[in-house]
Amino acid sequence: MSKNAGFMRQTSVVPTIKNRKVPRRLENTAYRLREYLTDTEVTALMTAAARVGRHGARDAALILIAYRHGLRVSELVSLRWDQVDLQQGLLHVARRKHGIASVHPLRGPELRILRRLQRDYPHSAYVFVSERKAPLTADAVRKVVGRAGSEAGIEFKVHPHMLRHATGYKLANDGQDTRAIQQYLGHRNIQHTTRYTELAPERFKDFWRD
Repeated sequence: MSKNAGFMRQTSVVPTIKNRKVPRRLENTAYRLREYLTDTEVTALMTAAARVGRHGARDAALILIAYRHGLRVSELVSLRWDQVDLQQGLLHVARRKHGIASVHPLRGPELRILRRLQRDYPHSAYVFVSERKAPLTADAVRKVVGRAGSEAGIEFKVHPHMLRHATGYKLANDGQDTRAIQQYLGHRNIQHTTRYTELAPERFKDFWRD
C-alpha cells in the first residue's frame, strides 16, 4: 500500500465536526417596538423593584437615579459618594464614552432615597453596592432592571440603557431646549440628542384642532 493510500485510509475514518453557525442577533425592533420607557413605566419599574428581593430600596434607587440623570450602566455602577453632595443637593456626573461631565441638581425624592442608602450601606465608597460592600456589576444591574420589568408587567424585555433613553424622551416631550438636553446627557454630538426631539409627540399637538 502506498503512503498516500494509507494516509487517505487513516484520514477517512477521522470524524468530522460540522460547522455550526452562531445565530446573528436581529435588530432591536425585532424584540421590541421602542428603546425607551415612558415616565409611567419607569414609576412601575421602581415600584416593582422595591417589592422584589432583599434590596428593594437600593434597586428602586438605582432605577430612579439612572432615569433622573440619564446614566449609562457603567456610570451608574461607578457612581461614588464623593460625587454626591447631599448638603447642597448636587450630583457631579462623570460621563463615559468621552461624554461631557456636568453637575445636576438633586430633587427631594432623590435626596430622600440616597440618604436612606447611606444608612443602609454605611462605610462604602460607592453608592450602589452588594451585600459584600463591593460595587454592583453591570450584569447585576441588568438583572435587577430586567426582573423589575417582568414584575411590573411590561410586555417587552427591559434593559438599563432604556432608562437613559427615557430621560431624553421625557425632557424632549416636556419641551426642554435641545442644547440643554445635550449638555444634561453629556452628548458631544447634538445629533445623538435630536433623536429624542424627533420622537416627541408635542411637535404635532397643533396639527388638528377639533
